[in-house]
Amino acid sequence: MGSSPPLYLQIQQHLLEKIQGGDWPAHHQIPPEEQLARDFGVSRMTANKAIRDLVQQGYLTRQPGLGTFVTDRKAESSLVDVHNIAEEVRERGHDYRNDVLRCEAIEADDEVALRLGVRLGTRVFHTLIVHRENGVPIQLENRFVNPRWVPDYLDTDFSLHTPNEVLVAACPITDIEHVVEAVLVDERTATWLEIDTTTPCLCMTRRTWSDEHLISYARLIHPGDRYKLRSSVHRDQH
Repeated sequence: MGSSPPLYLQIQQHLLEKIQGGDWPAHHQIPPEEQLARDFGVSRMTANKAIRDLVQQGYLTRQPGLGTFVTDRKAESSLVDVHNIAEEVRERGHDYRNDVLRCEAIEADDEVALRLGVRLGTRVFHTLIVHRENGVPIQLENRFVNPRWVPDYLDTDFSLHTPNEVLVAACPITDIEHVVEAVLVDERTATWLEIDTTTPCLCMTRRTWSDEHLISYARLIHPGDRYKLRSSVHRDQH
């Protein structure tokens, strides 16, 4: 018979069930350490560890003099690395799905040709996908891919696999370029993202290389109130 998990983990599990189950929404104040210690028959130090770990994981935030509150866990992407958005959503314990709006071969216009490093009119692959977290749109991905390096791209069932999965499997990414700006979107984009045209959005322009080959150019638009971008850099003191 397996042993029971440590008491602080039992408290963590209780808190996570309340948060992820929706009983405690964003900004909800959780019970104080003293109450949790009494409820679970543990020391205040044990209750403190449970809360401290969830603060470090981003589920809770402490406000000195006020208490501990549930974090507004917006969807988040890294500015340094490229991750699979479906995995990011599922790691938060949420449901992922998408709407595939375009999956086609087109001729590169001036912008796409410049960004993708091909001649004007070159045949390129194009996908337009709305990514959803718990049914809510969090990203519109408008991506262009050089068929020379990923010839089977359009054969993918994008309801099952994200473009990121396909590109990483075909051409391991070695270099990334990110440019981020604040934008307002047109009516069509607003409709796809289920927002108003006055809603501030974040637009990330991303280009990816595999060795010397420029593989993909994408414009990723996120509603600003549903998404955040993160960068973490380790600097060697030596």
